[in-house]
Amino acid sequence: MKRTMALGLGLLILFILQWGAAWAADEIRIGVVGPMRFNYGQEQWNGAELAADEINAAGGVKVGEKKLPIKLIKADSNEFFSIAAAANAMEQLILKDKCHFVMGGLSSEATLAMQDVAMDHKTIFYSCGPAAPELCKRVAENYSRYKYYFRGAPYNSIYLQKGVIHQLRSVMVAMKKQMSLDNFKVALLIEKALWADAMVKEYESVLPKMGIEIVGTWRTQPTAKDLSAELKAIEATHPHIILAVINGPAGITLGRQYGELKIPAVVMGIISQAGTLKYAEATQGMGDYVMTSTLFTLDLEINDLTKPFVDGYYQRYKEVPQYTAMTYAIIQSNLKPSIEKAGSLDPEVLIPLLETAVGKFPGGITAFQRDELGRPLHDLVWGPNYSTGIAAQWQEGKLVPVWPYFKWMSPYWEFSVEPPKEQAHALSYKGLVPFKIAPWVLEAYKKK
Repeated sequence: MKRTMALGLGLLILFILQWGAAWAADEIRIGVVGPMRFNYGQEQWNGAELAADEINAAGGVKVGEKKLPIKLIKADSNEFFSIAAAANAMEQLILKDKCHFVMGGLSSEATLAMQDVAMDHKTIFYSCGPAAPELCKRVAENYSRYKYYFRGAPYNSIYLQKGVIHQLRSVMVAMKKQMSLDNFKVALLIEKALWADAMVKEYESVLPKMGIEIVGTWRTQPTAKDLSAELKAIEATHPHIILAVINGPAGITLGRQYGELKIPAVVMGIISQAGTLKYAEATQGMGDYVMTSTLFTLDLEINDLTKPFVDGYYQRYKEVPQYTAMTYAIIQSNLKPSIEKAGSLDPEVLIPLLETAVGKFPGGITAFQRDELGRPLHDLVWGPNYSTGIAAQWQEGKLVPVWPYFKWMSPYWEFSVEPPKEQAHALSYKGLVPFKIAPWVLEAYKKK
């Protein structure tokens, strides 16, 4: 009995010593986990690397009386092929690499598994890729277990869907003016993925209430290399707009075959690959006039942080940052100021500060919301005055921002369906240009 008690006491002392040593570190270790063989994971690493280099060049993060450098540790989640591999990568970062914080994840299915591993070890985990609301619902429903999780980017699929609806309204206004249309038909082309499932149901419910006819819903694999059958079937239904939700490489296939087939419809939605500068080359120049929800373009100014960040990112990586590169904002705008305010790396001390922090980042203002019962969700606040995202369109081989514009609807700012006549940048973001309809679409409707 005495031997058992002594052994238990010894293990307790060892645990306390190891726990204390973790917060007495001489560096801040941040794990970045994602599909590193794809651009999504590489962008996660790029954003974190840029933030860490900037902070370290300025002396590090002030933790109490010390300034600590940031050390990044990369892990390939391999999550497109194995959820178990993703969970194992998270465990390795926590147990083997002794990371204080982890950020990353892309697919919602894999991130749910990684989230559980991080929660098992009470490690703060920021996702930077998945959009499923379930990730944050867990925080509200079981706060003591899931309070260590925060959504870093993008906002959840409910808000992504709402953003696309506002973009759709703007596109329809432009089409009404230029094509004299009154009634609209929309085809839904949406990838088979957990985060997109709820969006399908929402579009099928909301669009008819807007007076829009849905001519059909097509689901595709995120990695599809041929969408010609789907696109020809869609064309046969004569839609005015193809509303696509594709996060995977199939977005490249869509852009290329849309241009090849010259389908007489506007293509818009969430086509993540279309937000990259490599899209023109990847689609063999056929992706012009595709419009997608995204965060940045080279010519856009959301606030005074936008251009320095985007220009610095482009100079280093020859790409415009995507939503998975918001590991940069997580570190710079949320994690660093909260650590310095707390003077500690202890999650129990940090979490109350992280969940109430409001900070400016290159894409707007970041803040976390609570649910209708007042429970912390650790989910991002979306909308005017916070973070809205943008819509960008390929025009003559260049990615340009075309949305949003705002109007004052007392007592709040609201989205405007079209640009104001004067001082447009004062009522939106500087650098926006008008949306363009593909010439073959305009020509097709002139003949009708």
